[in-house]
Amino acid sequence: MRAADELGEIGPDHSGRGSAVEVRGTVHWLTHRDGPVRVLAAEPGVRARLPRTLGEQVVWVTDADGEDALEIAPVDGVAEGSTPRRIGSGQLGRVLELAASPDGRRVAVATHDGRLLLVDAAAGELREVTRSEDGDPCDLAFSPDSGWLAWSHPGPIPLRHIRMASTTDLSIVDVTPIRFVDTDPVFTVDGKHVAFLSARSFDPVYDVHVFDISFPNGSRPHLVPLAATTPSPFSPQLRGRPVEDEDKDKDKDKHDGGHDSGDGADDGPPRTEVDLDGLAERVVPVPVPAARYATLHATKGGLVWLRNPLSGVLGDDGDLDDDDAGRAVLERYDFAKRKLEVLTEGVDAVWVSGDGERLLVRDGRSLRVQAADRKSDGDSDSADDVQVDLSRVRVQVDPGAEWRQSFDEAWRLMRDHFWRADMGGVDWAAVRERYRPLVDAVGSHDELVDLLWELQGELGTSHAYVTPPGGGYESARRIGLLGADIERDEDGGWRVTRILPGESSDPHGRSPLRAPGVAVRVGDAILAVDGRPVSSAQGPGPLLAGTADKPVELRIGPAGGGPARSVVVVPLLDDMLLRYHDWVAGRRAHVHEASEGRIGYLHVPDMVATGWAQLHRDLRLEIQREALIVDVRENRGGHLSQLVVEKLGRTIIGWQVSRNGHRAESYPGDAPRGPVIAVANEFSGSDGDIVNAAIKTLGIGPVVGVRTWGGVIGIDMRYHLVDGTLVTQPRYATWLRGPGWGVENYGVDPDVEVVMTPRDHAEGRDPQLDTAVRLALEALARTPAATPPELPPL
Repeated sequence: MRAADELGEIGPDHSGRGSAVEVRGTVHWLTHRDGPVRVLAAEPGVRARLPRTLGEQVVWVTDADGEDALEIAPVDGVAEGSTPRRIGSGQLGRVLELAASPDGRRVAVATHDGRLLLVDAAAGELREVTRSEDGDPCDLAFSPDSGWLAWSHPGPIPLRHIRMASTTDLSIVDVTPIRFVDTDPVFTVDGKHVAFLSARSFDPVYDVHVFDISFPNGSRPHLVPLAATTPSPFSPQLRGRPVEDEDKDKDKDKHDGGHDSGDGADDGPPRTEVDLDGLAERVVPVPVPAARYATLHATKGGLVWLRNPLSGVLGDDGDLDDDDAGRAVLERYDFAKRKLEVLTEGVDAVWVSGDGERLLVRDGRSLRVQAADRKSDGDSDSADDVQVDLSRVRVQVDPGAEWRQSFDEAWRLMRDHFWRADMGGVDWAAVRERYRPLVDAVGSHDELVDLLWELQGELGTSHAYVTPPGGGYESARRIGLLGADIERDEDGGWRVTRILPGESSDPHGRSPLRAPGVAVRVGDAILAVDGRPVSSAQGPGPLLAGTADKPVELRIGPAGGGPARSVVVVPLLDDMLLRYHDWVAGRRAHVHEASEGRIGYLHVPDMVATGWAQLHRDLRLEIQREALIVDVRENRGGHLSQLVVEKLGRTIIGWQVSRNGHRAESYPGDAPRGPVIAVANEFSGSDGDIVNAAIKTLGIGPVVGVRTWGGVIGIDMRYHLVDGTLVTQPRYATWLRGPGWGVENYGVDPDVEVVMTPRDHAEGRDPQLDTAVRLALEALARTPAATPPELPPL
């Protein structure tokens, strides 16, 4: 197998000469330039992960004993006949994060149950630094002198703050209060400051589509001097800043009280001193624009981070032809020069050597080492720009052993993360013993996936998914689609019988035959594809294989006769989106016609970004009508139901009236003028269940259709098995006023039950929608829609 395809976590050494790397559950020592690769952990059926360089040793997490433990081995590998030293087996829970102290003496461990542990690498002693009931401590970082450990501590969601603990007596210091979202703490290389990312900028931006205002940026790197007498790198200095390069005047600046960007004294790492009084008040922002930052690191003389471009969740606002659009940018801020510089465009991950002088940059399947203080020179033979040859890492996979490990790990993950500690009354250990012998009979990964589905299904709870890696398509084999229905006529020709319209508000909703210059019409015949005649028996399908998103020549015979002509089209890989938009347009037209234009119609396909976009695509027009039907049939769920309900639950309590052609506007805006009717079916699930329960409980309107899916214990999709298979654990149960805990495994009953039969589908009837229209008209007859008031009398 290729290491570049399976590369996991990386732990660089102090100088940037080599790193401990994780590759598909194994750990290797990888020299960055030349040299062999040394295997540190590669036992079949054992997963090793999260390697970190610990002085002249490497530490990683292993499940060799059936539970997470730490293993430590020298960089040069253990002696023949020996094994890595193992610490903490059965005491750690699920390890989420590791950090190794620069002096090689301690390891910090964050666990799944909210504990932060400090492990003595030599003695194997585990001490609990703190624990949290609000989530996981994360972003662990040691000071250069190993005397302090900093981390991001959770508070009420989504708040986090920065804390530090002395590694000797474990006394804890709050660096920042629990007010904002503070993450990614790092000590500067000189040990004088803690830098971190913080979302504490409140500069709202008006929405372009609806009356709304939000904080799309809001994050900046911040820095706090730990000693009260240490100046900020950004403040004026007593004797001014040096004119020459900071490195040349380094010693002078020390005497001047200026900022020392060096790496400490020659006789050891710089000492970190902390003055508690006024610590949080010394926080200053790094002078860079607010944006979306991540992965902060300290380097010699500055900081580096990843800046994520502000872009839509769907990616429709960027350059659709640019594969790198939306990728993170690696930036560096130089303390001495007070200058921000872009080091690399398009980065997936970055790590820093222990001395802060080298960066390891991952870009797709490639890994390179570059200087931390300047752009890469693009010369792969340069000492400052090393392309790491990952092909030197050789990993052999024993499928049977890997499947046994995966089974055990999936079982443990469910044991440790299921929303109830009592596993809902299921004897989970007994379930493991019943299913475990079947692993030896598994003959393929597909069979392992089936087995895991059965294992997790014993809990009888929704959202217990098993999703294999990849699972994509081979575009070379898929038939390119024309966004049209094509049928064989009585003469053996293949004619277009229907062309799906495009949707101009959706960049992916293009209709190939409606593209400018194509001008294909219903009744036209497709005679040839790229010069090859269309077979009367097979049609154009086989000739369109592998043509998705590629220009294709069609020879078209006009329906009314006349000479054939050639056009260029770009087929689709999938025309489902076109058919969806056409279906919505058809439902809306039906509602308008049946109500004589009085009732609006919106369909919400899910409760994520696509559903939010679809809700607002026609909201402004449809909500102007007297009543509103909100169709949540086939809603695949997500997490935005509370925002949807907030919109639907608005009540008009006033009007803003003007003159000279200005229509009166309701207060609040985007509020339904009259009754709201929801339509649901058995495929409305998860957050699609919850939205119907909320509509009923809040009295927004009746629900028409049939009982919903019934799955409201949510997931976070955090864990993957060693081969990349996603396994989910139902972690977040939902209680709702009214049904209580009863929605899970039952669903939400409609107020008016209407079953849609297979014959209704086949014959194009929609009794559920027709019932919703009838109920809306009856409600309007009882209570007319809100209208602007008459002008007051003179």
